[in-house]
Amino acid sequence: MVFLPINIQIPNSMAKILEGPAMKLFNKWGIPVPNYVVIMDPNRLEQLGEANKWLRESKLVVKAHEAIGGRFKLGLVKLGLNLDEALKAAKEMIGREIGTSVVRQVIVAEMLDHDEEYYISIAGNRDGAEILLSNKGGVDIEEHWDTVKRLFIPLDETPSIEHITEVALEAGFIGEIAERVAKIISRLILCFDVEDAQSIEINPLVIRKSDMRFAALDAVMNVDWDARFRHADWDFKPVSEIGRPFTEAEQQIMDIDARIKGSVKLVEVPGGNIALLTAGGGASVFYSDAVVARGGSIANYAEYSGDPPDWAVEALTETICMLPDIKHIIVGGAIANFTDVKATFNGIINGFRESKSKGYLENVKIWVRRGGPNENQGLAAMKKLQEEGFDIHVYDRSMPMTDIVDLALNS
Repeated sequence: MVFLPINIQIPNSMAKILEGPAMKLFNKWGIPVPNYVVIMDPNRLEQLGEANKWLRESKLVVKAHEAIGGRFKLGLVKLGLNLDEALKAAKEMIGREIGTSVVRQVIVAEMLDHDEEYYISIAGNRDGAEILLSNKGGVDIEEHWDTVKRLFIPLDETPSIEHITEVALEAGFIGEIAERVAKIISRLILCFDVEDAQSIEINPLVIRKSDMRFAALDAVMNVDWDARFRHADWDFKPVSEIGRPFTEAEQQIMDIDARIKGSVKLVEVPGGNIALLTAGGGASVFYSDAVVARGGSIANYAEYSGDPPDWAVEALTETICMLPDIKHIIVGGAIANFTDVKATFNGIINGFRESKSKGYLENVKIWVRRGGPNENQGLAAMKKLQEEGFDIHVYDRSMPMTDIVDLALNS
């Protein structure tokens, strides 16, 4: 399934959820889906088969329930199976390693015979949301993008069923099918609004004309993770876009990020020996690229920005200091406009001290380059760590940003 984005404003708290949780939310709002189960233990499928007639009598689809692209080509999608074959496929998939990912669960769904495939999506933007609709859905939707019709929904407005039906007719849907598709879209809008979604894509939405049964066979959904306090029934976790589940450390930093003014971010990169504790989204990417371009290997991506509280930066620092096998930590940044260098450096200094007291930072060199409000006080406090036995090298705004990367790689 290919998601075709439009120009949307994506918040920092956007979180992608997998197909199973998305279908659960669809069920809640009356959007038709096939029967399905998500399992982590293949033996559980046998037990479910005894209790669910559809598992015993339907043709089944088994898919790896992970954020892995190209699942079909990787053999992680099996079609047209009976229950015994589905059990075998589940056993083959669960535990399989794909790059840095491990398949931990599969989704087993009813395979529906159908006559046509459609495409529906909704995505938020700064002025409201936009519905995209086509009667030429499926894996070839990109080749039929000229068939897509658009319906803009201004903020605080909800289109009528009649208006949605008109757009469906313009998209080539006919008669009762147009009316039914319009009803599904109206439910999709409710789901989007009430579940604090940022985008939802259904591709394909299928129809079996003999009984006019519709079903969303596949879904991509992104929600505002900061809104989860409003949703007691959200029993899922977001999935990483880098092809594996979030680590415990990444999840902890995400939880802090959701509670603070400003931002702290962390992505672990196994195998690297240069840790990054960088300020600002642009500088963070800049330093990551600079290390890799010079032949180094990063142990993580990290960012603090928007003048976060010192305790949040301290937590991020301690987490980074615990990364395995690191030899260098780069505390880099450009010249801040409003992030208080002294305050955020207080958090970093406290994190360094706490980490050292726990036995971390042995033989680790720290390289600092920063400018901004209260930089002189912050840099002076950072430099004093030399007196406490830290192998730390501190530079101000006059040092070119990439030079500390060169110093680290050549030391």
